[in-house]
Amino acid sequence: MSTLIERTASAYTYPLLIKNLFNAPVVDNPEQEIVYRELRRHDYRAFRRRVCQLAGALQRLGIKAGDTVAVMDYDSHRYLECFFAVPMLGAVLHTVNVRLSPEQILYTIDHAEDDLLLIHADFLPILEAIKGRIDTVKNYILLQDEDSAPASTVAFAGEYEALLEESPTTFDFPEFDENTRATTFYTTGTTGMPKGVYFSHRQLVLHTLGVLAALGTPTSQGRFHQGDVYMPITPMFHVHAWGFPYLATALGIKQVYPGRYAPDTLLELIKDEGVTLSHCVPTILHMLLSHPKIDTIDLSGWKVLIGGAALPQAMCRAALDRGIDIFAGYGMSETCPVLTVAHIGEEDLSADDEVEIRCKTGRPIPLVDLRVVDEELRDVPADGESVGEIVVRAPWLTQGYLKDHRNSETLWRGGYLHTGDVAGMDRKRYVKITDRIKDVIKVGGEWLSSLEVEDILGQHPAVAEVAVIGIVDDKWGERPLALVVPKGDAVPDEKSLVGLVREFIDKGMMSKQALLLKVRLVEEIDKTSVGKINKRVLREKYGQ
Repeated sequence: MSTLIERTASAYTYPLLIKNLFNAPVVDNPEQEIVYRELRRHDYRAFRRRVCQLAGALQRLGIKAGDTVAVMDYDSHRYLECFFAVPMLGAVLHTVNVRLSPEQILYTIDHAEDDLLLIHADFLPILEAIKGRIDTVKNYILLQDEDSAPASTVAFAGEYEALLEESPTTFDFPEFDENTRATTFYTTGTTGMPKGVYFSHRQLVLHTLGVLAALGTPTSQGRFHQGDVYMPITPMFHVHAWGFPYLATALGIKQVYPGRYAPDTLLELIKDEGVTLSHCVPTILHMLLSHPKIDTIDLSGWKVLIGGAALPQAMCRAALDRGIDIFAGYGMSETCPVLTVAHIGEEDLSADDEVEIRCKTGRPIPLVDLRVVDEELRDVPADGESVGEIVVRAPWLTQGYLKDHRNSETLWRGGYLHTGDVAGMDRKRYVKITDRIKDVIKVGGEWLSSLEVEDILGQHPAVAEVAVIGIVDDKWGERPLALVVPKGDAVPDEKSLVGLVREFIDKGMMSKQALLLKVRLVEEIDKTSVGKINKRVLREKYGQ
């Protein structure tokens, strides 16, 4: 006998569409503000009107369900409007990574088959260089912060604000299947051209609800609630700014968009707008904590979720000393992205134990089935020592790579999404990533975690930044090389750094293979377009 529920013919099934996040009652908080730098502020009433006007403008330009609309902009109120208006039309939003090379940007525009491109005036030189080879885009819309239009050979269909002014302030957004694709963007892969990932309305809504449940339920630490003021410091082109603009809008809270990431601007906005929650990669927070103005700003009460790379314990301590509620999270482009969050679940912890938990990868959030497995997909013991690869199932994972069957099957082999991250899990289900599979250093047949060595070296007072890679060694196969950026005028020497590592070895907290460490001082460490340490480039430059 079937146990499927019986549906009344006139019953409404309520599809999980982005428009139903947008239409949530709390979004009708009409007085709450959305701020763009020092240039613009308006309330949610105006936000609703502008989303409708943008939809009307796009429709007038021929955009229909199934088309793809690309955006090249800084973090702005305009980008937030695109997050809603484009997918609510039934079209696909392609958030273009403006930090890719022009050739990679060209590839992603053509591969995604973009029909229309909204582009900020600052990125016109990129478009001028490639527009003759773009095959699919039919119209361009200019985004600008200045009153006068820049000189350009691009034939624009119009300027953003002018197009909105010409559109009605209401729009009847259609209903369609919740599994309709809503967004596409491209991973910054370490080999070959970027790979496209994609997410449906259903996935984005469930991700929003899952993360809200994870961040809204702690007693205090790391809690995201209706009294917060949100500002992203993760680009909106990168995994929907980790999905947080959807969370913030669903909560109806004040949102602050900083435009181009300039340290002065970010710190001033935090101070002047009362920002209480942000998220970023460690390099961005390092930039802010090292800024001369940092001592003039009270950062107590600022919550910062760190992702994209391991949170170093030295950075965690420095942030805590300033009253920042800092904690780590984990996800990937392929996972929408949030999978875990490092909340403190215990009372009366020592300062060192608290730092250790905040820097862990965290515990899986609701609806995430996360496992740490060996090569046969068998779970490794949750003892805090055994390691394996993180594999995952959740309702919001990309179902493949766009137009790439072979890599999609590799990603999903065995029915789980393979992250490529090596980690251990303890008995309380805290996960700690020890490395990427491709970044583990094999010394004399034994595995050495580059992330753990980096975390130790980062505690040296003369080290501003550090990356550890494996280099070829005739005797050991590989040995660790630390690339160190000195802090100010201090010059850390190899002896003191190896001595620091030895202290952790003597405590049983690091394998003896780390004593083979070599040190090289560098002026800077190569990063990817989203601010992560680019170990592929570092291995190419220094690996021999």
